[in-house]
Amino acid sequence: MKTDDLIALLATHAGAERRPATGAALARAVCLGLLGALAIVLAGYGLNHQFPRVLGMPLFWMKLGMPMLVALCAGVMAARLARPGVPAGRAGWGIALALVVVWGVAAGQWLAAPPSARAELLWGQTWRSCAFSIGLIALPVLVAALGALREMAPTRLRLAGAAAGALAGGAGAAVYALHCPELSAPFIAVWYMLGMALPVALGAWLGPRVLRW
Repeated sequence: MKTDDLIALLATHAGAERRPATGAALARAVCLGLLGALAIVLAGYGLNHQFPRVLGMPLFWMKLGMPMLVALCAGVMAARLARPGVPAGRAGWGIALALVVVWGVAAGQWLAAPPSARAELLWGQTWRSCAFSIGLIALPVLVAALGALREMAPTRLRLAGAAAGALAGGAGAAVYALHCPELSAPFIAVWYMLGMALPVALGAWLGPRVLRW
């Protein structure tokens, strides 16, 4: 076999093995981070005392499903950005879709409500703590995701850090939803998204600092 052919064969096999390994390593790290996030909620917040009842409410599933979709799409982006020369792909459209759907539902609920009820829809009872709680709960996932990316070879460090932050923000918001008593679409559209934006900003800031190789 010629030397050039051998090099090409080895490169082909290396690429084929690296792709699943990247996603699997990131998934394992995120699972560990999720355990930390769940521990924070159970120890510091507790589950919603009306949890069995809210399981039948569509807004609960929107509150849970939107951040889960954001986390899933951001995880796909992070796994792609962990490899040199691989673009972020189209997973960002999934994040945009989740946000647009929530904002659409929020706008419909806001417009349908009488003016006297709109303040309650937006502020709820926990607006002061919601965003910061999501940011706190997201921290274990952010640390785990950045730790996994450090073992890989991202080249777009700020974007990779932001993707890790979006993954953490979505996961943190989904776990926080198990505690949160709010069931208003405008509340979710504003305060949940603000809470998810905090780890995105932190991840984008940390990316060039901790992912450099």
